[in-house]
Amino acid sequence: MTTVGPCDQSLVVSPRDEPDTRTSSGTSASLRELFATHAPYVWNTLRRFGVPDSDLEDVTHDVFVQVQRHLADYDPALPVRPWLFGFAFRLASQRRRRAFRRHETQSGQDHEAVDPAALPDERLAAAQDRRLVLRALEAIDLERRAVFVLSQIDEAPMAEVARALGIPVNTAYSRLRAARVEFAAAVKRLRASRGAR
Repeated sequence: MTTVGPCDQSLVVSPRDEPDTRTSSGTSASLRELFATHAPYVWNTLRRFGVPDSDLEDVTHDVFVQVQRHLADYDPALPVRPWLFGFAFRLASQRRRRAFRRHETQSGQDHEAVDPAALPDERLAAAQDRRLVLRALEAIDLERRAVFVLSQIDEAPMAEVARALGIPVNTAYSRLRAARVEFAAAVKRLRASRGAR
C-alpha cells in the first residue's frame, strides 16, 4: 500500500469534487483503487474525529486494513464514502476509548494546507476558520459528530448515514438535531473567546 502524505486539510470537501468509487464497468473497485481515490477523504474524516495529525497516516492505513477484510461485503450499488466513513468512525471511537482509559489527551498539531494563489490575509482567515470548525466539532459527542459530519459536511443522504453507522434513521435525525445545537453553541462560544483576545 502506498504511503499517505498530508492530505488536503480543508474541512469541507464537497462530494461533487471527488468521484464516487466505481469502475467504468460499474463493478466495485479494488482496494488499491479505493485507497488511491479515497485516502484523502478518510484522512480528513479521521481528522474531524479528533485523531491527532501525528497519527493520521497510521489510522488511515488501519481503516484500509479493515476495509480489505470486509471488501467482499461491500455492495457496489451503494455509495462508497458512507461505507468508508463507518470504518473511520469505528476506529476513531475505539481509539478515543483506549485514550480515555489511559487518560491521554487527543489534541493534534495544526497542519494547514497553503493555497499559493491566496493572499496572506486570506490564508490566515481560512486557517482560523478551519481551526474554529475543528474545535467546534470536538465539542460534539462523537456519535452525534459522526452524523453531523457525514450528513452536513459530506452531504450524504440520511438513509446512507444511518446505514453507515448502523443506527435507525430516526436516531440519525435525532442525533443531527442535537449536534447542530451543540455545534452552533460551540462556534458562538469560540468566536466570543477569539474576539476577547
